[in-house]
Amino acid sequence: MPTLSKILAREATLTEPQEDWLHQLTGDWQIIADITFSDLVLYIRGAKAPVAVAQARPATAHTVYRTDQVGFPPPEKIIADVKRVLDHCESVADEDEVSLIRIVPVRFKKDVIAAMAIVSARRADRVPSQALANYEAIAHTLIEMVTRGEFPAENSPTGYRHGTPRVPDGLVHVDADGVAKYVSPNAVSHFRRFGIEEPILGSVLAEQVSNRIETAGQVDEALPLVLMGRASWMAEAEAHGVVISLRAVPLHRGAERLGAVILCRDITELRRQERELISKDSTIREINHRVKNNLQTVSALLRMQARRADSSDTRSALETAQRRVATIAVVHEKLSQTINEVVDFDSVFVPVLRMVRDAAVTEEPVIATFHGTFGMVRAEQATALGVVMNEIISNAIEHGLPNGGRIDITAQREGNHLHITVADNGIGVGPQGPRPGLGMQIVKTMVNAELKGNIEWSANEGGGVCVDLDLHIRSF
Repeated sequence: MPTLSKILAREATLTEPQEDWLHQLTGDWQIIADITFSDLVLYIRGAKAPVAVAQARPATAHTVYRTDQVGFPPPEKIIADVKRVLDHCESVADEDEVSLIRIVPVRFKKDVIAAMAIVSARRADRVPSQALANYEAIAHTLIEMVTRGEFPAENSPTGYRHGTPRVPDGLVHVDADGVAKYVSPNAVSHFRRFGIEEPILGSVLAEQVSNRIETAGQVDEALPLVLMGRASWMAEAEAHGVVISLRAVPLHRGAERLGAVILCRDITELRRQERELISKDSTIREINHRVKNNLQTVSALLRMQARRADSSDTRSALETAQRRVATIAVVHEKLSQTINEVVDFDSVFVPVLRMVRDAAVTEEPVIATFHGTFGMVRAEQATALGVVMNEIISNAIEHGLPNGGRIDITAQREGNHLHITVADNGIGVGPQGPRPGLGMQIVKTMVNAELKGNIEWSANEGGGVCVDLDLHIRSF
């Protein structure tokens, strides 16, 4: 499906600042669609004919268009009107059996860069007449601001994020002094829950709200400007456990302030859920921190026990167990630092490789290199992959490189397939393959069961062993 950015790049008829202005407009024009009970379609000059680059449907009425208009030229019945608006910079009005159509120029500074079609049903669902007259006055002002290049306001919070109020949520129309000229029923309900029992209509909204805010709490610095309609911004007001999100859309004619539209929404439940999530997130972080500390403690105890062991076999077994626990601790720490269920395994493997090399080698130096990338790995496979790599590299260093040498690790990722090669230039293995033991049993079990792959040992050219792993790794 074509998007605004793709069409603008394809047509290449506007400058970068003009394109940015259209992005701002389409990010903020939903209020016009809702206030006018109309579909909005934005047209620009195309190479051959005008083309629709964006569309908005009203949340306050049924849409006129059943199909999306973006990417197509205007319907035949209005294409001449759209060209007229683009070429002569004047608004036109038309109608047919089912819809009322008004097309106005979209101005950026002194240039008309687009045409906005406002299309509403002839028998659209309407709000009561008291509100309708107010909505029409607001709509007229907003549309005129578009034609003069005064809407949207620069640096306004465009786009509808989670919790952003819209026209159906609640609306207060204030004059230049902040006095409420109209209050929608939903807005009345929001402010009543907020603690305002007196009629808002005819009073200064900022005074009504400020009198209910608990002074002990933290007050949004932008709140006074938003309540007076002096800034195109958003703020939140909280009192007695009720949180209201407020958004101001100033109305003006040139330098003359005409008032503002204050959109409001009760987001108490939304904020309560966010606080619960923050609390749960803090709890999870604390648990992860304790798990990491406990794993490190276990690793340290195993290391201390290994140093005190009298038997070389016991010491070796404890050191191996210590490395396994340390590997799991590294993987867990990396996983706990991300909010996703996947981790960049390269960032996990590098410290694991360094730890295994430093712990496993005794007297002779071992050079370890890593090439390629493991890519993103899901949490449930990351630990298994870390343990497998730990076992293979430890085994190569301890048994294949007693006199030192070189070990090269290469990882190649294509989609869900991961191929890993671990090659050393050590003493190699006999025809019977690697010596059986707990480590090899762990490797084979994890490769087959958790990593859904297979592993093979072969002689390396020039001496040593080459281990090849073909794994099925999920990243989503």
